[in-house]
Amino acid sequence: MGGTSVIGETAGTRAADGGDSEAVAALRRVFGYEDFRGEQEAVIEHVVAGGDAVVLMPTGGGKSLCYQIPSLVRPGTGIVISPLIALMQDQVDALRALGVRAGFMNSTQDFDERRTVEAEFLAGELDLLYLAPERLRLESTLGLLSRGKIAVFAIDEAHCVSQWGHDFRPDYLALSLLGERWPDVPRVALTATATHATHREITERLNMPAARHFVASFDRPNIQYRIVPKTDPKKQLLTFLREEHPGDAGIVYCLSRNSVEKTAEFLSRNGVEAVPYHAGLDAGTRAAHQSRFLREEGLVVVATIAFGMGIDKPDVRFVAHLDLPKSVEGYYQETGRAGRDGLPSTAWMAYGLNDVVQQRKLIQSGEGDEAFRRRAQSHLDAMLALCETVQCRRGQLLAYFGQDPEASGCGNCDTCLTPPETWDGTVAAQKALSTVVRLKRERGQKFGAGQIIDILLGKRTAKVIQFDHDQLSVFGIGEELSEGEWRGVVRQLLAQGLLAVEGEYGTLVLTDDSAAVLRREREVPLRKEPKKPTAVKASGGGRGERKPKAAAAELPQALVPAFEALRAWRAEQAREQGVPAYVIFHDATLREIATVWPTSIGQLGSISGVGEKKLMTYGEGVLEVLAGLGGPAGGTEPSSAPAPTAGPASDMGPDDWPEHEPEPDDWI
Repeated sequence: MGGTSVIGETAGTRAADGGDSEAVAALRRVFGYEDFRGEQEAVIEHVVAGGDAVVLMPTGGGKSLCYQIPSLVRPGTGIVISPLIALMQDQVDALRALGVRAGFMNSTQDFDERRTVEAEFLAGELDLLYLAPERLRLESTLGLLSRGKIAVFAIDEAHCVSQWGHDFRPDYLALSLLGERWPDVPRVALTATATHATHREITERLNMPAARHFVASFDRPNIQYRIVPKTDPKKQLLTFLREEHPGDAGIVYCLSRNSVEKTAEFLSRNGVEAVPYHAGLDAGTRAAHQSRFLREEGLVVVATIAFGMGIDKPDVRFVAHLDLPKSVEGYYQETGRAGRDGLPSTAWMAYGLNDVVQQRKLIQSGEGDEAFRRRAQSHLDAMLALCETVQCRRGQLLAYFGQDPEASGCGNCDTCLTPPETWDGTVAAQKALSTVVRLKRERGQKFGAGQIIDILLGKRTAKVIQFDHDQLSVFGIGEELSEGEWRGVVRQLLAQGLLAVEGEYGTLVLTDDSAAVLRREREVPLRKEPKKPTAVKASGGGRGERKPKAAAAELPQALVPAFEALRAWRAEQAREQGVPAYVIFHDATLREIATVWPTSIGQLGSISGVGEKKLMTYGEGVLEVLAGLGGPAGGTEPSSAPAPTAGPASDMGPDDWPEHEPEPDDWI
């Protein structure tokens, strides 16, 4: 059977004495967790029994166990379809560190390496085999699979099948053949981001009508969501990193390759170690930067959306956006790469008027038919609503995915921690709309937001004088607001659909809804622009305030030396083996070791994340580190280990255009 190497001779759905299921036995012995959490056990038992499943579970929610354990306990090899080959080696390394017999086949291997993996698969010597979806187009691959025994098909990142989605991969459309060619092999499709519409599309396109659906909570309570007004984004980012995340690993997303390069250079010049990642870099540079991010601690990657899918680094402490994402799905998936270990993390974004204008322009000028543009517009509208909300930001995010939020708010987003003020912006809206009307009626002209605001403020700029705009009746009628406040007004009018963007120069025009405001038939509530960028008060360790249940993961000061000693030992082990540090142990596991302070192999084996293979490989080394420290500092008594549970997307030049998806060689 697939899991003989790690489960031993306790085969069978239930032990003869009515004890734990084989799945639970695998969880404890291989992964070192005492119990499943959430929907994991139900998914696994269903798939082990031979049923198909569609699983929606947030990043860091433990999706991988939902196919890894069935692959271990069912006869045969689990076949995992994964979209990015660059991460397969790390995924396989992590499984091998647990004692799981894992392999992969992709274009990075030479002939002999592929032949070795093929022979292992045919001999039944693999528990899991990772393949890219493109490989299933090859008849040679299908023929190989037909000659072996398959335990389960796992389709990871299943939202890639959605043609309306943000990570569409054409090769995913062909995966429906798995059910046709191997009707008796269970399939499990997994994703962290899917609306109800995408959920249906996954089911239809993968031809899984009889699949059972499992939808876990989308909430990630350890992530603090914050969106600040954009003034000088690179400097705002630098302040955020220095004050809240010094020395932390994180990801910064930018819209274009050019801004990626400039931001990475700016951070490096100012003492933050950062590397760029985008599809314009050669494959070797991209691979090197991704490898550094996975293996080094404290590195920042500045990237386009070409980076991130499948990244399994658990200790990413922040994800920052310097440009507005195109959709809530994309934003959720990208921010979900932070805090996979359950420790406090931040999703931070700088957002401004130009973001709205730019995204509207991209939709209008982009490829695709009218239906595609309407769908893109609806995605953007939902993203703008999230940015402009005065309610709990997490609640709005959860509601988008069809989950009922807490009525009292989450207490760990900026709108809960520092509730924004609102004001009646009807008169201001009328002034801005009237300026657009005057330019069109009296001069036959259309201009962008900057010129509109200059007219409202009564600024006699060269451009205002050139077009005699200082002679308009609306010139200077908005002096009661500052330039920043007017930019906020225009941004929110765009977000509310009371202004629209037209043409390649991003000129502003009225919409069908504008007339009701001009006729005073509709009020316009607006979010008040803060006088300075929103910040969260700093607390211990230079981090923002967190919810108590997230902050509980922080160590007492007396135990920090032990944690740091364990991290140093882990780093040395990782360097010797050439693997990322988290393959040895996650930070959360090291924190628990420092807290419990085990003095024997038996005690160490009770720690969450310490399975049999890791206990045998690293147990003595961990105990030596602790013994060398002489015992818990400050008289702190070792605590008993808690029961562990299963743990852890105009004048612009080519380089300025956004990347809509990774280049082909990123995933083939």
